[in-house]
Amino acid sequence: MKIKEIRTRVFRWRGKITTLPPHFCTNPMDLLQLPQASMGTFTFHGWLAVEVFTDDGLVGIGNAALAPQIVKQTIDLYLKPLLIGQNPWDVEFLWQHMYRKTMAFGRKGIGMVAISALDIALWDLLGKSAKQPVFRLLGGRTKPRIPVYASRLYATESNELAKEAKRYKDDGFQAMKLRFGWGPVDGAEGMQRNVDLVRTVREAVGNGVDVMADAYMGWTLDYAKRMLPLLEPFHLRWLEEPVIPDDIHGYAELKSYGRVPIAGGEHEFSVSGFRDLLQARAVDYIQFDTNRVGGITQARKIAALAEAHAIPVIPHAGQMHNYHVVMASLNSPMAEYFPIVDVEVGNELFWYLFAGEPKAKDGYIDLADDVPGFGLTIDEANLRDFEILQ
Repeated sequence: MKIKEIRTRVFRWRGKITTLPPHFCTNPMDLLQLPQASMGTFTFHGWLAVEVFTDDGLVGIGNAALAPQIVKQTIDLYLKPLLIGQNPWDVEFLWQHMYRKTMAFGRKGIGMVAISALDIALWDLLGKSAKQPVFRLLGGRTKPRIPVYASRLYATESNELAKEAKRYKDDGFQAMKLRFGWGPVDGAEGMQRNVDLVRTVREAVGNGVDVMADAYMGWTLDYAKRMLPLLEPFHLRWLEEPVIPDDIHGYAELKSYGRVPIAGGEHEFSVSGFRDLLQARAVDYIQFDTNRVGGITQARKIAALAEAHAIPVIPHAGQMHNYHVVMASLNSPMAEYFPIVDVEVGNELFWYLFAGEPKAKDGYIDLADDVPGFGLTIDEANLRDFEILQ
């Protein structure tokens, strides 16, 4: 089996987009105090899909959500020439070739996202070639089903927030995550508004459901230190990305207080970066995203590293590439799940682009034993709301 062609397409949403109110979700742009709605400056409404074709008729599909147009150029100009004519079963060698070819300008960010998309496609090919789901190639099933947590709950009016949280509980979810709406520039009043968000969700679902909260890199260390004692009474399972990703010492300081467990890694891109997080005892949960950290080839290494440090892995985002990693690892107790909603911040686009993503039932998703690869196809019949860049 040889790789004969690689096709990249960027799918840019041109359908209806939900208007986001101010303070919808904290993010790194907040400190700049721009006049427009904060999260509106941080959303993305495009997605990249890459297809790797082999000479025996198989097609592997990978994807990337970050900066899709630049990722497409990186694949087309730098990575595609390395893979044409190669055997996809040499996946470790191919990963190292792509990584070392782009080392001068890659390593993290765009370069690693491009490698991730291709690596996911290669593993999809391997599963299809072996006629096995990818999780079988990674070690097999470690749990009957995957528990998933409902991940939405943005900073909205309290009655609506409580209603949404109750709906997830009624649907069988035993865990859910909300987003904070206020950060350092909002002062003490904003801190109380954040506390009100957590209180609203906790009172809506009771103490028998895990609640997590996400600052999405929008706080400073000083602000996070002030928030921790205010959040402690609500027994959060974790506080996510309280500071910017490179502030490892800040993460470690917050974790050392022992008030609220700390989660991070969504915006880390390399094995060495996760090694540094783990050695610094900076996080209680690792949250890499397989389509950002180098695909399956690197995700499994990071997962093993985290297991060696007894730190659970709960990947960022749903999607098949993360679910297969979770299924094959006893150190991954659950996965994130984005409910199907109208397009707002961009996280939802994969529901509109791909066919085959599992839908949660009673707070769980399952992976089929008889579907090779990741089991996804590009839903070509449902692309009318996308502008396609080839």
